[in-house]
Amino acid sequence: MPAFDFDLFVIGVGSGGVRAARMSAQYGARVATAEDKFMGGTCVNVGCIPKKLFVYASHFKDDFEDAQGYGWQPSGAAFDWATLVTNKDREIARLNGIYSGLLDAAGVTHFTGRARILDEHTITVGEERVTTEKILIATGGWPTKQDIPGAEHLLTSNEAFYLKQLPKKALVLGGGYIAVEFAGIFAGLGVDTELAYRGPMLLRGFDDDVRQQVAQELQKKGITLSFHSTLSAVEKRAEGDFLATFEEGRSVSTGLILAATGRKPAVADLGLENVQIAQRENGAIIVDEDYRTSVENIFALGDVTDRIQLTPVAIEEAMCFASTQFAGVRKVMNYDGIATAVFCQPNVATVGLTEEEARAQYAAVSIYRSSFRALKTTLSGSQEQTLMKLIVDDETDRVVGIHMVGSEAGEIIQGLAVAMKAGATKTMFDETVGIHPTAAEEFVTMRTKVDA
Repeated sequence: MPAFDFDLFVIGVGSGGVRAARMSAQYGARVATAEDKFMGGTCVNVGCIPKKLFVYASHFKDDFEDAQGYGWQPSGAAFDWATLVTNKDREIARLNGIYSGLLDAAGVTHFTGRARILDEHTITVGEERVTTEKILIATGGWPTKQDIPGAEHLLTSNEAFYLKQLPKKALVLGGGYIAVEFAGIFAGLGVDTELAYRGPMLLRGFDDDVRQQVAQELQKKGITLSFHSTLSAVEKRAEGDFLATFEEGRSVSTGLILAATGRKPAVADLGLENVQIAQRENGAIIVDEDYRTSVENIFALGDVTDRIQLTPVAIEEAMCFASTQFAGVRKVMNYDGIATAVFCQPNVATVGLTEEEARAQYAAVSIYRSSFRALKTTLSGSQEQTLMKLIVDDETDRVVGIHMVGSEAGEIIQGLAVAMKAGATKTMFDETVGIHPTAAEEFVTMRTKVDA
């Protein structure tokens, strides 16, 4: 008779939780999961997937305009927000079903409801109580709002996916990837959009050339950028719109205010206090390289640990966890060279070090950079610029940073991330024959170093 009802209980069925549950079950563990929000977590429901669908929708405006330069005549195309939301909801429901089916197929027992840790080996879900040898917390993150008068009128990315209608004007707060992406979505769908950020330049942490290029391209799309701008209060007016007041003294009237100013680990009401799990100031659960918390049999991975908040990272962490705990093969994740993308318009994609990071890490680096109008824009009349950048360690000739702003940047950088992971040198890039005519070939034809 087993000492516990389950070998593993996973709290949260986002990308990391589902993968950990599935793989652990396939390795022979008796696994249970619990979720009180939605199957598939943030990425599937209010994150990566619906956001990318909205980005596609918003880009058709540019596509229609570009088409005229290629001989296509405008035919009175009109956008209907309700159709987009309905079709998005249908796709998300389909994905929810797939995730549920994956757990069922793996033999995982699923509980619908809020799971709470009662003690090191006991979980409650509603009125049910079960025991487990190991617990994995994979509850992800949750968007935050500023603590200001009128904060109840602010929306977050969660609610933005379910708006009943689009406003004529929108104010997006923040300078990170979520703020930049939603500003592009709103503007592309015909909304008069302002992006307000308290800092001096958006996308902090990205390469400076990338940041400057994105800011220029957003302005070309008609987005108003307001830097050194901090919201101090929001008031709902009788007309139905909102008055946003900023610390610098200005006020903005708008139909919607989206707070994209950060996310925090979703750790509330999990019963962590019952087992004294060590956490950082923002609530993030502290783990070692095997995802073990300060409690021997309790683990955590993904955004709830607030390290690298990317869906593929959570999935790979889950693979390492399951292999180590239930397959008898210890796997430790390598966090170097993780590629990422920002689905603004044009897209951003990057892997490796920024120029600033590389100069701090290596004795000497060489920079190769190219900015150009892609072939497609020559007939469309678009003034959109593509930026490509390589950063090379002079001592080893290894490419240590690759950055791009341009159409399909994520698709291009994904392949180059493999090359960089394999230790590709600038000489290897130079010896690679490009595919012509493509934008991507620019990465293997850049020969001239640029001044610092």
